[in-house]
Parts: sequence; structure tokens; C-alpha cells
Amino acid sequence: MIFTKDDFGPDFHWGVSTAAYQIEGAHDADGSGQSIWDAFVAKKGKIQDGSDGNHACKHYNHYREDIQLINTLNIPNYRFSISWSRIFPNGTGYINQAGVDFYNRLIDTCLKNDVTPWITLYHWDLPQELQKKGGWVNREILNWFEEFATTCVKLFGDRVTNWMVLNEPMVFTGAGYFLGYHAPGKKGINNFLPAMHHATLCQSLGGRIIRDLLPHANIGTTFSCSHIDPASQETKDVKAAKRFDALLNRLFIEPAMGLGYPIEDLPVAKRVEDFIQADDEMNMPFDFDFVGLQNYTREVVKYNWYMPYLQGQIVKAEERGVETTAMGWEVYPPGIHKMLKKFNAYENVKSIIVTENGVAFPDHCEEGKVKDVQRVKFLQAYISEVLKAKRSGIKVDGYFVWSLMDNFEWAEGYLPRFGLVYNDFETQKRIVKDSGYWYSRFLKSSKVMLSDEVQNADRF
Repeated sequence: MIFTKDDFGPDFHWGVSTAAYQIEGAHDADGSGQSIWDAFVAKKGKIQDGSDGNHACKHYNHYREDIQLINTLNIPNYRFSISWSRIFPNGTGYINQAGVDFYNRLIDTCLKNDVTPWITLYHWDLPQELQKKGGWVNREILNWFEEFATTCVKLFGDRVTNWMVLNEPMVFTGAGYFLGYHAPGKKGINNFLPAMHHATLCQSLGGRIIRDLLPHANIGTTFSCSHIDPASQETKDVKAAKRFDALLNRLFIEPAMGLGYPIEDLPVAKRVEDFIQADDEMNMPFDFDFVGLQNYTREVVKYNWYMPYLQGQIVKAEERGVETTAMGWEVYPPGIHKMLKKFNAYENVKSIIVTENGVAFPDHCEEGKVKDVQRVKFLQAYISEVLKAKRSGIKVDGYFVWSLMDNFEWAEGYLPRFGLVYNDFETQKRIVKDSGYWYSRFLKSSKVMLSDEVQNADRF
């Protein structure tokens, strides 16, 4: 398929995404407080390669060069998050002016380089002082988050129009408060359900705060999603796949759309009623300007009676003999089209922006170059599916690559490389990969030829 950037229309938003803890480093610099990830990585065995995000990409020190690089690559939009504990070292109360100054400099540098900033308020780095009080399990999180969100919007809203409230609430509540393999490492349904409900309330609360303070802002929130297929057409597999779909794809977006929790297809969610208080159901929806869709793969599910709550399990991609990434995820471009169609079907969705899509492969730098042909093919295939969706009438209005540069990839540490830019973590040297050059050329409307571009990747 041959297509250009112009095929998406002049108002389509193209960009790259990052997250504060994954790139900033300087974890304790200039009065910053400790986050749950600072505490989590200090525990032995929690991170696959034994690393931490204390230094990461040192973006805190190199943000000027990084923003200039974004400009050089013709990327018009940059999505980043605000570190809560850099603004509020104790989670609430005292405001750290040095942290405020950093984000002011970052935003101003974006604007000076013709890069439009898109802010995510919360990308998983809750202040550790708040976790000591229960974190997302404690209903007081609504008050803590209100203070944080209000402060950020007042501080930066004079220059920032585009806002996202939460990043992937299913992941940070599921992995952090149910499975325990992300910070803060809590486990069990009794941690997950209140954390889930409070995150649901905060995603709409954040939307209302931004709307009240910035009436003309472009407001969204982001959802992780993966197309779910049953392992067979047997009734048990089909029903198991439906339960997984309700958990992974519907649990947070449907309350925001005014539909409540998908309890009928996810019976265990009925237990959330223990944590619902007066007016909560009225406060769960918010009329977002856009929905952020974050897609990387698909999942295949089979029935398993022994698995608690879901009576099903995911069939690993490696067991299915399909192409996989360094994360062990299936490469499945049609999945993003199917998820765009699924989200588009909600009546209250005005616009969808792909706020994350990307891939990790075992990249190697040789003679100052990174020939990541697989990533070029991946991006071409997925962007092609986004265009098909748009041409079919789906309201998709943007696409952001994850990520600008290789970074600290949570529990996997520095092993997976997702960046358009290779980062040498010892020297902090940035090396644009072939995929970065490809994306840059694409954003100048160069034609994308799936075969010729890949075969001649050495021309980059």
C-alpha cells in the first residue's frame, strides 16, 4: 500500500510519546520526592535486568537537545507526563518550585521549537508518601488527585491546550494492585477493586477540573486495549474471551461513556459495589473531547476453570507460532483497526487518537547506525491500518509513536527498546534509528512503499 501523510488530512495529529519516570532520571534532584517506582525498583528481584530508573535517559538534563531532535525529525507533537512527586514531594501540600520550573522550561522549549506539548497528568508515578496511606486503594486519592491536577492545569494551562488525565488505568491498577509485578507491588482482588473504582472516578474528575479551568482545552484520557480472539469457537472459549475483553478493553472506558461497569460480562466486577458511594455513578462519566487508544498486540484466550475470577487464560504468542516482539507480543496490525472500530462504536466517542503504538525489537548499534528494518515494517503496517480505519469513517484523528527514545521499560528494565531513537545508556548519546528517519520522511509526505522502503533501508 502506498500512502502519504496528506492522505490523513491536514488536521491529523502526528507525534511521539514518553513518560516522566521512564526518561527523566534525576529521581531525587532539586527537591523531588520519592515515587512508588523509586521505592519499587529498590526491592531486589522486581526488575528483570536488576536496573532502576534513577538515571534513565537523563531527559531532565538533556531535554533541550531532545526537543530539538523532535523538531529536526519533523515531529509536530510531543506527549509527555508530569511527575507528581516532582511537583508535590510529599504528594500534597508543599509545592516544589524547582519541579515547576523544570516543566515550565520543558514546555517553553517545545514551543520555541514548534513542537506542540500534550500533557498526561498521571503516568503511574504516584508519590510514595501517598502510597504509605494506601495509594489508589484509599478514597482520599480523589482529594490528592484533585489538588495535583488543579495545580498542574493552573501552572501550565496558559501554554498547553492538549491534556490527558490518566495513562492506562487498567494497567496501573491491574499490574500494580492485583498482580503485583508493577509498583507498588500490591496483590489481590481487595486491592484491585477499590483502586479500579477510584481511578475511574479520578479520570472523570480530572476531565472536569481541566474543563472548569480551561474551557477551550482539548481533553482526553488513555486506555490500553488489545483485540481479543477466542482460541476456538467452542462456547467456553468464546465466553472466556468475552470476560477478558470486558476486563482489558471495557472496564474503564464504559464508565466514562456513562455505561457503568461491564458487570454482566465480568461478574467479579459486581463486587466493586462495596466501594461505590452516593453520587459515584453520576460522577463516573465525562464528556471527553477524545479517547486515547493505546494498542500493541492482540490476545488469544481459552477457557480454564482453574483460573480465578476469569475462568480463562491467555495463550502466549510464542505457543501459537506467530511473529513476536522482544516483549513476546504478537505482531498483529489488523488489531489496531479492530480496536478503533470497537471504540468508535461507543455513542459518546467524539474522536480517537492513537496515543501509543510501537514495538520493541533487539536493536543493535553498528558503526553509528541502527538498521531496525522490523520496526519500519511494523510502523508502516499499523499506520496503514489506521488509514483504512479513517477511510471507513472511523473518527481517528491522530497517531503517536511509542516511543521517542529507548527508555526504562518498567518491570523489564532496559532490555526492550521501543524508541525511534537509540539511547546509549552509558554515554546518553542519542542515535536516530532507521525507523526514526523513516517517520521523519513520512511526516514530510514522502510516499511509503512497503516493499521498496524496507529493501533499501540502508539509504537512511
